[in-house]
Amino acid sequence: MKSIAVLCSGGDSPGMNCAIRSVVRTAIAEGLDAYGIQRGYAGLLEGNVKKMDVSSVGNILQHGGTILQTSRCPEFLNADIRKEAAHILKRKGIDALVVIGGNGSFNGAYELHKEHGIPVVGIPGTIDNDIEGTDYTIGFDTAVQTAIEAVDKIRDTAHSHERTFIVEVMGRKSPDIALYVGLCSGAENIIFPTKDETVNVDAIADDIKRGIKRGKHSSIIIAAEGEVEGMSHRVKEELNTKHGIDSKVCILGHIQRGGNPTANDRFIASQMGYHAVKAIIAGQPASATVQRKGQIFATDLKECLGKKFDVDPEMMEIVKTLSI
Repeated sequence: MKSIAVLCSGGDSPGMNCAIRSVVRTAIAEGLDAYGIQRGYAGLLEGNVKKMDVSSVGNILQHGGTILQTSRCPEFLNADIRKEAAHILKRKGIDALVVIGGNGSFNGAYELHKEHGIPVVGIPGTIDNDIEGTDYTIGFDTAVQTAIEAVDKIRDTAHSHERTFIVEVMGRKSPDIALYVGLCSGAENIIFPTKDETVNVDAIADDIKRGIKRGKHSSIIIAAEGEVEGMSHRVKEELNTKHGIDSKVCILGHIQRGGNPTANDRFIASQMGYHAVKAIIAGQPASATVQRKGQIFATDLKECLGKKFDVDPEMMEIVKTLSI
């Protein structure tokens, strides 16, 4: 083992730079050459690979996004394309690959390893916190904090105008951002993504009216975006037409992906980058760095290839109890 390359794949998340920095500096400290691949798997196929040194990753851990940039590369689903990627790595003299991204990126890395024997490590980087096998993914804490700050500001104007606001956060399939933001912002209701995109608007209206009876002048509803665009607006229309409740929709969108990573994201990303390199040196051929019960370590990559969508029943009970 003489060299390691690192890339970011899929959606960006705050803290990716911290992981890149950790991978590069740990590799160099271990006497390995470190390479950065620009624009993820797409950049790899273009041969966009550059050698990195300690200074290459200086003064980056406080910045959001990724200095290596990222992309989605559906072509990587093709076995012939992965074969070409393996040839490029070998021609560049790269012995192992670290992939920072979500479960789709992990699956690409796993196939690359299975077919061509290249050692790979996945570092979970996605704001959705939806990768199986790990309690936490890099960027989640920052995304939640960004959304909470926005909701706090929206609540000020909601109170001033005695309005209901439906604040849409990211999460096409994953409920975690909506759950955490809803609980931490004192939201009256949380709408989670469902397969059939159904929402019990009658129950939401009952909760709003119950609050009005006890003297509340405004309500906040947190909605995960779901897979079908416009769900928040459909809820708004039904609240108005069926229940006479005037409401406004505020879609936070990609603001949640940006911004300086929180201390927690920096801390965990730095640990995961370190353990990723250590796993390669230890001879683990296909692994992922994970957090479980507060501990960071490398585990079998196969444990992290799927997505998790379930809502913790206890957390939901807490939300319901505190929103009365």
